[in-house]
Amino acid sequence: MDVFSPKERLQKVLNKEKTERPPVICPGGMMNAAIVDVMEKTGHTLPAAHHAGTLMEELAYDVYANTGFENFGIPFCMTIEAEALGSAVDFGSLKCEPKIAREPFPSADTVDFLPAESILKNNRAQAVINAVYGLSKKHPDIPVIGSLTGPMSLAASIVDPMTFLKDLRKNREASHRVLHYVSEQLIDYARLIVDNGASVISIADPTATGEILGPKMFEEYAVPYINKIAAAVLAMGVPVIVHICGDVKSVKQHIPNLQGKAISVDAMVNLQTLKQTYSALTTMGNLSTYLLEFSDGDKVYAATQSLLKHDIDILAPACGLSTSTPLSNITAFTSAVKEI
Repeated sequence: MDVFSPKERLQKVLNKEKTERPPVICPGGMMNAAIVDVMEKTGHTLPAAHHAGTLMEELAYDVYANTGFENFGIPFCMTIEAEALGSAVDFGSLKCEPKIAREPFPSADTVDFLPAESILKNNRAQAVINAVYGLSKKHPDIPVIGSLTGPMSLAASIVDPMTFLKDLRKNREASHRVLHYVSEQLIDYARLIVDNGASVISIADPTATGEILGPKMFEEYAVPYINKIAAAVLAMGVPVIVHICGDVKSVKQHIPNLQGKAISVDAMVNLQTLKQTYSALTTMGNLSTYLLEFSDGDKVYAATQSLLKHDIDILAPACGLSTSTPLSNITAFTSAVKEI
């Protein structure tokens, strides 16, 4: 029998307090659990729910009620902030998530810096705010996680990404200006999400990987700007989860310097080893999303048991779920955690 509400349990784990079992969550944003099985079952669907706060709220509740994940995770994509800062977006379909169709700036030194709080004027950002408010008021015992696009990924969504990655080496001053700019915009956005009831902010930064950046640029660019946002959110009194994609081997020494209350990592990372190396880390993850999509409930259950055996603090998918992931595999995952 559960001792704590989902919100209490997650808060306690993020504060390094003991609980009767780990939470099992899916934060939204890049890690979106609005799968086709849920949408077809309930009739609340994407892409419509990307635009309407009420529908976004209903779909977030559907995900919670049907998957067994112990949170509301919104939004359902990583394109809102980039759209607000000038990028064109393809909103996808029921089966295909939104993606950046065109970045407005060819290089870091051509970026037009919009006024503070520009993201807040975006209609989809307002839908997120409305959904956060509604969910937090109606379901006070369930944590609402507001998911932000990380600063590296946002910068590479408004500047041509290949050019931006070259600019990190060749035009460092302009690159820092862009990262400072997007970080300030993200802090403004996070503040409004928190003010409207979010329990946790999650920062997912798939561009900030060891494979893409290497250790030197990860230290120069990823760590300080993720931490800039995390520190601002922590000062608002709300915990932060940081997700880093890919193999962290080359940047492993920098992971403890990230200011998230929990660090979420991809499936190829051995979380047991990471936890043993850095005992102070609160670890989150990292059930393979490939396994969740293509395997069966028995194998999902066994993999979940392995994570539980290694005392991973928060159970979650390792990265973004495919929209075709079977609901039965997700419930095998969440049920395995809750049966402790």
